[in-house]
Amino acid sequence: MPHDIDIQRASDADIPDDETFRRWALAALAEQSRPREMTIRVVDEDDIRQLNRDYRGKDYATNVLSFEADLPPELDLPLLGDIIICPSVVKREADEQGKSLESHWAHMVIHGTLHLQGYDHVEDSEAEAMESLEIAIMQRLGYADPYNHGAQHPNE
Repeated sequence: MPHDIDIQRASDADIPDDETFRRWALAALAEQSRPREMTIRVVDEDDIRQLNRDYRGKDYATNVLSFEADLPPELDLPLLGDIIICPSVVKREADEQGKSLESHWAHMVIHGTLHLQGYDHVEDSEAEAMESLEIAIMQRLGYADPYNHGAQHPNE
């Protein structure tokens, strides 16, 4: 059974198609040996701002939030969790950082999917490991290093 990635659209914004979302998430799930389930939900700024405020204590619209499934250990279910993405913030950041919109979307999906697998960037060593993995996945997909804002991949 392959990974199950549910796409939910709660925003009218122009966003990537379901297969593109799945391709990006699957690239970040490549090391998972057993099938996993996750949801990618696209929301507007008001929704992500409320989630960011309620769950992180930060009162602003952010680009992506990840919510790992909080299951008791005795439940051996394949559920990873949900990532929530705000298209207007993704677009604004892509413009500000001089990145292609497509590559920034890919990065947000990959970044969120890695969080669902336990990766984090609170400590410097964790951030280095997560960023290295993000860069490798992005480059395998043909995108530039998302942390090198000045360099654009020739295909972008």
